[in-house]
Amino acid sequence: MPILYLVGTPIGNLEDITYRAVRTLTEVDFIFCEDTRVTAKLCQHYQIETPLKSYHEHNKDKSAEHILALLEEGKDIALVSDAGCPCISDPGYELVNQAREQDYRVETIPGPNAAITALMTSGLPSYKFVFLGFLPRHAKEKHAVLEKWMSRESTSMIYESPYRIKQTVQAIAEIDPERRVAIGRELTKKFEQVETESIQTIAQMLEEALIPQKGEFVVLIEGVNEEATATHWWEGMSLVNHVDSYMQKEDMTSKDAIKQVSVDRKMKKREVYEAYHIQE
Repeated sequence: MPILYLVGTPIGNLEDITYRAVRTLTEVDFIFCEDTRVTAKLCQHYQIETPLKSYHEHNKDKSAEHILALLEEGKDIALVSDAGCPCISDPGYELVNQAREQDYRVETIPGPNAAITALMTSGLPSYKFVFLGFLPRHAKEKHAVLEKWMSRESTSMIYESPYRIKQTVQAIAEIDPERRVAIGRELTKKFEQVETESIQTIAQMLEEALIPQKGEFVVLIEGVNEEATATHWWEGMSLVNHVDSYMQKEDMTSKDAIKQVSVDRKMKKREVYEAYHIQE
C-alpha cells in the first residue's frame, strides 16, 4: 500500500535530522515541500536525489489532487515543510484528512519543533502549554487572542516574524506589564538566543538591539498561577467571622470549623485556635 510520509526536518542545524528521515526521503518517489530551493539544500547535503515538487499555502488544493493521484498510482510521497514538522502552523492537515478518507496509510517521521525547543530552553513551566501559532496581524484581534490565553495557567507558545515582534511584545505588556516571557530566535543555529525576563525587560532589550530583529521568533508567555489568583469566598472576612460562618452555615462544631479554616488559609490549626479564642 502506498504511504504518505510526514517528515520532520531541521529548524536550523542540518545535523538535527534522523537517520529514518534521511532514509525515507531517499526511498520515496517524490518529496513535496514548501519551497523547493530550501529543501534542495537539505537534499544536497545528504545526497538525496528524490524529485522535488511544491506544496504550499497558495497551491495546496491543486497539489493535494496531484499527491492523491500519485498515491493511487502506488507512489510513496513525503511531505516536508521548510523547517520543522509539516502540518504544524503550516499547510498539510487537509491533505492528511483526504488521504485518510481514501484509506491511504499516513506515517509520521518526527523531527524538531521550534516552539518545543524554545520551551525546553526557557525555564518556563512546561507541564501545561498551548500552541497558538501566528497571531492575527490586526492589533485589536491580536490583543483579544492574547487577553484570552494570558488569563490561563498554561504557558502560551507563539510564532512571530521579526517585522511584528515589537508590536506583539508591546501588546503583551499592555495586558500584563509584569508577566514573565521568553523570546527565542535563531534556534539550533550558531547565534541561537533564548532570553527569559519580564516583558518590560524584553521590550527594552529589543529597543537596544540586545535581541536583534533577525530570524523567526518564538514567544513564550508564562501562564498565571491560578491558585495564587483565585478568589475565595472568605477573602476580606476576619478569621473569627470565617470560623463562625462554618459553625452557623455548616452546623460545625468550633473544633471542626477551626480545622477547616486552617485548611482554607493554609495556617496551622493551633494558630487558628489561638487567634480565634483570643478574639472571642
